[in-house]
Amino acid sequence: MEELKYQPVRYDVAAAIEKDLEDEEFRKEYEALEPKYALIRELLEARKNSGMTQEAVASKIGTTKSAISRLEGGSQHAPSIATLRKYAEAVGCDLVIRLEPKRKSADA
Repeated sequence: MEELKYQPVRYDVAAAIEKDLEDEEFRKEYEALEPKYALIRELLEARKNSGMTQEAVASKIGTTKSAISRLEGGSQHAPSIATLRKYAEAVGCDLVIRLEPKRKSADA
């Protein structure tokens, strides 16, 4: 009997998302998540630039590594401004919050 070898299935995430974005409902939901993921990118980039680990940030602001992991992972919990301010301070940043006018969509 011939031994079967594991053959991973190739999956192009970018191509799959591009195809899914053709569906209007999917596109709207996907675009609605952008602010959340923009915040996560900001948090990760700031910590990376600071050279700190999650443990170091947690210690500096008096919380746990798992709390920092949840914050950076975009859990369902929405962080308070106070938490974001502490995080920013820990990684050597200022917290800046601004409101921007909505962009008009082509179909509006």
